[in-house]
Amino acid sequence: MRSYLDFEKPVAELEAKVEELRALGENRDAVSITDDISRLEVKAADALKDLYARLTPWQKTLVARHPQRPHFVDYCAGLISEFTPLAGDRKFAEDEAIVGGFGRFRGQPVCVMGQEKGHNTETRIRHNFGMARPEGYRKAVRLMEMADRFGLPVISFVDTAGAYPGIEAEERGQAEAIARSTEMQLSLGVPNVSVVIGEGGSGGAIAIATANKVLMLEHAIYSVISPEGAASILWRDAARAQDAATNMKITAQDLLRLGIIDGIVTEPMGGAHRNPEAAIASTGNAIEEALHDLGNMGPAEIRDHRADKFLAIGRKL
Repeated sequence: MRSYLDFEKPVAELEAKVEELRALGENRDAVSITDDISRLEVKAADALKDLYARLTPWQKTLVARHPQRPHFVDYCAGLISEFTPLAGDRKFAEDEAIVGGFGRFRGQPVCVMGQEKGHNTETRIRHNFGMARPEGYRKAVRLMEMADRFGLPVISFVDTAGAYPGIEAEERGQAEAIARSTEMQLSLGVPNVSVVIGEGGSGGAIAIATANKVLMLEHAIYSVISPEGAASILWRDAARAQDAATNMKITAQDLLRLGIIDGIVTEPMGGAHRNPEAAIASTGNAIEEALHDLGNMGPAEIRDHRADKFLAIGRKL
């Protein structure tokens, strides 16, 4: 069953009427209502197109958090063949908020990792809602070290509200683990591409998003803090999250203009959750193009390219 966001109610009502008419049409004695269904479908599609053409930053935030939006496991299943996951950081424990391993991306051996939020209560708890503990970032470092050793490109998928802020995570060196992961990405001698597929929250995101090419889905968000968190700090009122989202420049369109990201992956009309297969295919095409652009560079050129990219941020404003 499709889940609708609050601002999608006009579309929800039209699509509900379409389903009602289809149910009536299944009755052999019912009058033919094919024309009515077609007319309502066109009206619903036009309403959806108009709605998504003028989304506010806060509405994009809601779309990025949509419960039916495809997550890392979906992208991995759709894009990576022969995927072999690896577990554990070889220091403390396994953290399932970050899933990673090795496989083939359209025939090319790669290292792939990403934050996984989970699709239901059971998996969300197991993956800690995509909020990694230090072990997750140390596992990411271990995977990247192996990829660098064997000359394999690294692909990462970002989808987290932020790193886990619990006391035990801080006790085990959360900030240090994030810094080590960021440092490892900066020192890689192989191409790395990162895609923000939903939320890109704070250091929890940047730890696996310090890449040669950073891409974002059309309705994803990427920021140093959540809109609710920013509103709580600036105005001591989390209810002003909409104002914070507008002022923080967290959308893909804003970040591309500011030079923070390198490209936007177009989503199907109505968001990636309406057509996950199309969204995953478009993301795969964007990743393939990014890797192709980096394919002729040697290790030193790869490092210089990445360093220049991040040093340039903020200098052209």
